[in-house]
Amino acid sequence: MSGASPEGGEARHTASLRVPFNRPALAGREMEYIQDAVRRGHLSGDGWYTRRCHELLREILGAPQVLLTTSCTHALELAAMLLEVGPGDEVILPAFTFVSTANAFVLRGAHPVFADIRPDTLNLDEEDVARKVTPRTRAIVPVHYAGVGCEMESLHEVARQAGATLVEDAAHALFGSYRNRSLGTFGSLAALSFHETKNVTCGEGGALVINDPALIERAEILREKGTNRSRFFRGEVDRYTWMDVGSSYLPSDLLAAVLLAQLEAREESQRRRREIWETYAARLGDWAAARDICLPVVPDHCQQPYHLFYLLFPTLAEREQFSDRLRHAGVYTTFHYLPLHLSQMGRRFGGRPGDCPVTESVSDRLLRLPLFSGLTEIEQAQAIEVILDA
Repeated sequence: MSGASPEGGEARHTASLRVPFNRPALAGREMEYIQDAVRRGHLSGDGWYTRRCHELLREILGAPQVLLTTSCTHALELAAMLLEVGPGDEVILPAFTFVSTANAFVLRGAHPVFADIRPDTLNLDEEDVARKVTPRTRAIVPVHYAGVGCEMESLHEVARQAGATLVEDAAHALFGSYRNRSLGTFGSLAALSFHETKNVTCGEGGALVINDPALIERAEILREKGTNRSRFFRGEVDRYTWMDVGSSYLPSDLLAAVLLAQLEAREESQRRRREIWETYAARLGDWAAARDICLPVVPDHCQQPYHLFYLLFPTLAEREQFSDRLRHAGVYTTFHYLPLHLSQMGRRFGGRPGDCPVTESVSDRLLRLPLFSGLTEIEQAQAIEVILDA
C-alpha cells in the first residue's frame, strides 16, 4: 500500500503515534519455565513441558489426544498423511484461507477444490461445498475464520453423505465453540496454530487434535519420523524401529515451556481480547453503518475467541485510501487472504475469476485492525480516534 498525504483530521495526530498491528506479549512465567526446562536437561521434543501442554489442551478441548507440532502447517500435513490422500483424491477447502490449508494436501498429490465463503461470517459456504462434492472427494476442510465457527452440523452431513472426512483448520479458533462444543472437536482431525499472531503463542508452533481414537497410534508414529519411539519412551516396547512414513514434527521443549505459560494465563489474555473486540464494536458501530462499512458477524450459536476484528469496505479503493491514512497517522492495519483459486498455483488447479465471487469481493475490501492482548487502552483509544477522523 502506498503512503498517502494527510487529509482532514489526520493533521491533528502527532508523528510519534505508533499503534502496531500486532505485538507478541509474554504472559508472565515464560522465562521461568524456559529456565526450568534447561535445568530438567531435556530440550528436544516430548519433554515434560510438551506433555503438560498435551494434557492441558486435551482438558480445554475435551479431545482424546492433542500432539504439539512445529507449526499449524505441519499439523495439517500430518492430517493429510493420516488420511492417506493422494493422486486422484479431491479435497474441498475455502478459497479464502492461508496457503497451508491447500499445500498440506497438494503435497500428497491431492487436487484442491476451492469453495466460496458465506457473505456474513466469511466462513466456508456449506451450500457451495455440497455443490462441489464428487465421488473423488476424500476430505472437507472448514476454516473457522476469525475463530467464528463454520456451520458444522450442515458440513458434517455433507461429509457423511459424501463419505468424506472432516479436517478442521482451527488456526484461529482455540477457545471458540459452536453450539457449546469446542471448535477443533468436530472433525476426525483438527489443526491449531501458536504463531505469534495467535491468541496464545510460542512464536512458531501448532498442534494436531485427534478426535478419532483409531488414528492416535499412527499419528504418534508419523510425527516421530515414522518410528514407534513414543511407545519406547512410555516403556511399552523395549526398542523402537521404523514403522511407517513420517517426518520430524516435534517442537523443542523450550517452545512448549513458553506455550504452557501462555495457556495457563489464557483467562486473563482472553478477557483483554474480549474488551478490545467489544470496544471496537461499540465505538465503531454507528460510524461504520453511516459509511456502509460492515463489521464482523458472530451468530448467536457461536462463541468466538476474539481472535481478530475487521472492517469490510464497500470498495477496494476506499479500503486502500483508509489504510494509507491510518498508516500515515501511525496506526498499522493489514488486509488478509488473497483468493487461492486466482493465485499462480490455484490457476494450475483450474481456478478462474468468478469461481468464488464472495471470496474475490471480500479479499479486496477487508482490513484488519490492531488486536492483541498487550494492546493498551490508550493505544486502542488513539487508534479509534484516528479511525473516526480518517
